[in-house]
Amino acid sequence: MSLFITFEGPEGSGKSTQSRLLYEYMVERGYPVILVREPGGTRISDMIRRIVLDLHNTEILPMTETLLFSAARAQLVHEVIRPYLAHDGIVLCDRYADSTYAYQGFGLGRDMSELRILTEMATGGLQPDMTIYLDLSAEDGLERKARARERLRSQSAPLTPMPEGRTGVPVEWNRLDARELEFHKRVEEGYRQLINESKERWHVFNACLAVEEIAAQIGDTVESVLHQS
Repeated sequence: MSLFITFEGPEGSGKSTQSRLLYEYMVERGYPVILVREPGGTRISDMIRRIVLDLHNTEILPMTETLLFSAARAQLVHEVIRPYLAHDGIVLCDRYADSTYAYQGFGLGRDMSELRILTEMATGGLQPDMTIYLDLSAEDGLERKARARERLRSQSAPLTPMPEGRTGVPVEWNRLDARELEFHKRVEEGYRQLINESKERWHVFNACLAVEEIAAQIGDTVESVLHQS
């Protein structure tokens, strides 16, 4: 059977860690599974990722940002997600359309009806079967991400290549992270509204718990969904 699982959460919530741990969990148990991320996952989508997250691209308009994210999503859905689901695979996706609604809709104030139309065009109406949400306040998430970044710097972590010859540490501090706290609070509130709109799809986990405990809870939840199908 095919299953499309997305991961959502504010910056620093640990969703990328948990999506990787769930992927490893499912591989160990023999499930046909792939892990992708947004924006990214294809050559074109990765190129778009570098543009939208680059700290130097401060002149990007909200509409431009929205269209770029949607373009990356369209490429990923067409090239990777739909073909894998068509072969009864399980797709884990680190961020998906709900991120557009939370960040560009609630965060930047873009018209939600326009965003839904754009998302429908980009995805062909492909909806997740379940969405895993890592619940953490905007303040705690940004603080956690900043601490991790500074810890790596203090340990003289090896630098990784970035576009145009720049360098960065393994913990990305990108253009979205750098926005003001009020933006991230609006994103957090936006997620809560999205969850209330379709509670049956969302599975909320406390991101303040230990990484291993969260991973175990997520694994149990996904197994339960698989056995019900």
